[in-house]
Amino acid sequence: QVNVVESGGGSVQKGASLTLSCEASKNSACRYDMSWYRQAPGKEREFVSGFNRFRNPTYADSVKGRFTISQDEGTSLLRMNSLKPEDTAMYFCKATLGGSVCPDWVEGDYWGQGTQVTVSS
Repeated sequence: QVNVVESGGGSVQKGASLTLSCEASKNSACRYDMSWYRQAPGKEREFVSGFNRFRNPTYADSVKGRFTISQDEGTSLLRMNSLKPEDTAMYFCKATLGGSVCPDWVEGDYWGQGTQVTVSS
């Protein structure tokens, strides 16, 4: 079992910054691919940021130029600048474990419980 825990959410004013943190429990046999999603009330969960197969960061168009993702093994940060009211959502971290020596019963996607971000105008 892999636990994923997010932190760093809060209530801020438009234009402010927040940094979200995500930590997944460690398994030294596995590769970690970390990504972030968000879900606003009444909407589907949507991709925010992650890494492509070349390990380059990728972003939803709505956050490009404002959000920055980083990862160090099973830990990820999402730096969010110039926040807008439309960024208000529950933010979820996903840890995808895999790799040639990662046990089959460990491989897969693991989600955290989410951290709330509220941006007021």
